[in-house]
Amino acid sequence: MTIKRYGAEGGTGTGGQHLPFSSAVEAGGFLYVSGQTPMKEGEVVEGGIVDQSRLAIQNCLDIMASAGYELKDVVHVKVVLTDSRYFQSFNKVFKEVFGEHPPARICMVCDLVVDVKVEVDVTCYKAP
Repeated sequence: MTIKRYGAEGGTGTGGQHLPFSSAVEAGGFLYVSGQTPMKEGEVVEGGIVDQSRLAIQNCLDIMASAGYELKDVVHVKVVLTDSRYFQSFNKVFKEVFGEHPPARICMVCDLVVDVKVEVDVTCYKAP
C-alpha cells in the first residue's frame, strides 16, 4: 500500500505558527483530511456559525479536490462545535453541502485550540 501526504510541509496557523502535520493523507483508497477551521492564509475569518461552518467545510473540499476527490467520495465527517446551540445552524449548512451524498458523521461539543466556533474533518474513499 502506498501512502501519499498532501501539504506535508505544514501550513501556517494563527500568528504565523507553523503547523507540523499534513493537510491530508491518502492510503488504500482513503483520504483523511486534517481538521479544518474557518481560516484563510493562516488567519481566522470572523463571523457567525453559518459563515464559519461554510468556510471550514470549503477548506476540506479544497483539500479533497487537490487530491482528486469529490463530494460524493466523502464517507465520514467529524465536527467539533464550541457551543451546543450551534447544532441546528451547522446542520443547515451541512445539508446544503452534503444533501445529495450524506456521509456518516459525528458531532461533538468542546473547546478548540483556536478561537473559532467549528472544526471539520472528512474521510473520503475511492476504490484504488
